Amino acid sequence: MSEEFIILVRIILIDLILSADNAIIIGMTASQFDESIRKKVLIIGTAIAVIARIVFALATNYLLQINGIKTIGGLLLVWVVYKLYVDVLKQHSSKEKENRFASKDNEKAKFGKAVITILFADISLSLDNVIAVAGTAGDHVKLLVFGIVLAIVLMATLANFISKYIQKYLWIGWLGLLSIIWVAVDLIYQDIKFFFF
Repeated sequence: MSEEFIILVRIILIDLILSADNAIIIGMTASQFDESIRKKVLIIGTAIAVIARIVFALATNYLLQINGIKTIGGLLLVWVVYKLYVDVLKQHSSKEKENRFASKDNEKAKFGKAVITILFADISLSLDNVIAVAGTAGDHVKLLVFGIVLAIVLMATLANFISKYIQKYLWIGWLGLLSIIWVAVDLIYQDIKFFFF
């Protein structure tokens, strides 16, 4: 097998894992809204992730030199998991919830919080995705571009799927949170290992 084929397989695996996590966050956040607002959240979330991936891809060499960047990304993801738990899972499982769409002001406030949650998640996961893909691709620029495009496609399609099914199957949300925590801990561990071992 050629070196490029092995790199390609690694990039696809990285994208499947990290784009799925990004899609889970966007999908879970969108799931708390009705159909019309859900579409806006999906579009905004995907657009932010696309922009973040492009910016980070252009600045990869600089980013890789910053000590502690993965810890910052990991801590951001821990915050995102907490926000998703409070805003989506806890609210969904509460039997006392009353008319979630009663007031437009409440809906606007919730929408603003949703966009902020997605923004932080997209920044941290896009950073992690680009660093992982760039590290794997090395000098193969075409494979780096392929990895970023694949991540965007996977994320956009998976987020829509997750946002539809999380209302019916709450266990998808719990699995999603566990996978995001896994990525966050792994990011922080990589920095700790670099500095102390």
